[in-house]
Amino acid sequence: MASGRSAAILDVGAGQSTLVDDLLLHGYEHITVLDIAQAALDGTRQRLGAGAAQVRWLVGDVTKAELEPAAYDVWHDRGVFHFLTTAADRAAYVRQVGRTLKAGGHIVISAFALEGPRRCSGLDVVRYDAAALERVFGPAFRLVKTVEENHPTPFGTMQPFLYCCFRMEAAVQGRL
Repeated sequence: MASGRSAAILDVGAGQSTLVDDLLLHGYEHITVLDIAQAALDGTRQRLGAGAAQVRWLVGDVTKAELEPAAYDVWHDRGVFHFLTTAADRAAYVRQVGRTLKAGGHIVISAFALEGPRRCSGLDVVRYDAAALERVFGPAFRLVKTVEENHPTPFGTMQPFLYCCFRMEAAVQGRL
């Protein structure tokens, strides 16, 4: 598994997030950005200018996208998972993580906390605590760290979020 600035990072549901800007600014070399909305990625590319050429851009549904097996050291999701409201979609997501992360890789995932909203952007969401996320991801993923935050929205409200970092156990890589 690569580490440091040579780590292969996948930012899922990136939209127009500035994480990619920060990763490029800090010298990360292998960044992939995935979002279901082409327009969101186009906006980010435009913002990055020439720097956009250093990023691999993918448009698709994360549960169905054709991603390379064992290609990523870090899987980052800032807000897709809580929109997966069916058990089948959540299982497909976990399989995708298990298939595409390298052995010993990490997933950093954020979702609405139990006190968070029941809907976001007009869509139903599923709210979590760390134990619930552990159950969804199962024994193939070991919880490394949990952080809770009241996240300010562009509308001036606060939304309780849960951030969890899991490490995929090397013995199960590719068997989910």
